[in-house]
Amino acid sequence: MNATVDEYLSKVTKWKPELSRLRTIINECGLSETIKWGVPCFTAGTNNIVIINGFKEFCCISFFKGALLKDTSNILIKQGENTQSARIIKFISLQDINKTEKIIKKYIKEAVEIENAGIKVPLKDNTQIELAAELVEILAHDTKFKSAFESLTPGRQRAYNLFFTSPVQSSTRITRIEKYRQQILDGKGINDCTCGLSKKMPNCDGSHKFLRVE
Repeated sequence: MNATVDEYLSKVTKWKPELSRLRTIINECGLSETIKWGVPCFTAGTNNIVIINGFKEFCCISFFKGALLKDTSNILIKQGENTQSARIIKFISLQDINKTEKIIKKYIKEAVEIENAGIKVPLKDNTQIELAAELVEILAHDTKFKSAFESLTPGRQRAYNLFFTSPVQSSTRITRIEKYRQQILDGKGINDCTCGLSKKMPNCDGSHKFLRVE
């Protein structure tokens, strides 16, 4: 047991019983636990195997190399079209988790074997991205904004583009682009700190939420 994971779960307001149960199941597989990317991460040696996380509609266990698992129970889910390696299992209750316990442990064992064998996920070349039509239009008429966007790293460009393209409504896409315009002009990624108070620079750790508004 890791104290940082204890602290994380003590602060969780939703899915606490489910995440705690997932933690127990995973630890029974002999993995080590810590906090990475702000959530509980479980490793075999230095290799990341799974993380657990809670969202609005569900909680989940995510396998870093889930694409390589056999998934004989057909329960692994690919999150987003651009996800290549990771796969998740969604849960909405303790009952779901308890029914799936044996499968979780089986998949974890297989995931560890994959890591021990040094097998890697064959990644597709996705350096070329198709930008949101609204973003293309704005870039075409705003040379300063275009220069700033193209100066971002490919990863930051992709992160912004995925966020901009996710809404169905064009008006919502435009609103999102305008909201992050200054952040892009400042050369920052979508998850970068903008208040300067983060202890995990350049990433945002939520410190801005505690700023007082005068």
